[in-house]
Amino acid sequence: MYGKKLRGLRKKAKLTLEQVAQKMHTTHTTVSRYENDKRKMEPETLAEFCKLYNVSADYLLDLPKDMPYPDDETDV
Repeated sequence: MYGKKLRGLRKKAKLTLEQVAQKMHTTHTTVSRYENDKRKMEPETLAEFCKLYNVSADYLLDLPKDMPYPDDETDV
């Protein structure tokens, strides 16, 4: 689901699995599992990848760009 995008972003940033693992405070095996869609990502991990690669969660989750956002928390 998001693995191909994670791998592409890592390669575009010219980072190794080990470098990403260090930045994410995990192992290169775990990063590899995310990139191969063999490990489910928790929301906190998704947020960390978004910060690392400076992309939106919508992009990584392959959601449409025009999805509406509520005006405030009372709309949820």
